[in-house]
Amino acid sequence: MATETSGGGGSAGGVAGGASVRVDAWIWAVRLVKTRPMGAAACKGGHVRVNGERVKPAYGVHVGDEVRLRHADGHERVVVVKRLIRKRVGPPVAVECYVDNSPPPPPREAVAPAGVRDRGTGRPTKRDRREMERLRGFEG
Repeated sequence: MATETSGGGGSAGGVAGGASVRVDAWIWAVRLVKTRPMGAAACKGGHVRVNGERVKPAYGVHVGDEVRLRHADGHERVVVVKRLIRKRVGPPVAVECYVDNSPPPPPREAVAPAGVRDRGTGRPTKRDRREMERLRGFEG
């Protein structure tokens, strides 16, 4: 049932049916993280969940598993494994290996812009900081 689909062959590091691939290697191979050590660090930090469970880097993912990856900026990627690969591939091939169910990012205007200061004015004083917080709605 879980056999490798065509469109990449053995050159993409495909895995035969029934096998599994380390989760840190898979999220790196499909370009969800920049480096494999970053994938392992995300797993160790509890930022990667497979089917709702926090997993270690060596956890084996299978076709059909749901992988949730929380990035440092707070954005969460939710993908369903469609194809297992071990080696990093180009972006067009990588997107064929998963189904992206990620929530859309928040609209740009929803994020409050940081206070813009004139060049050369130095660090804000306590009074300036409190004024900026008041303007942004952080009454304190």
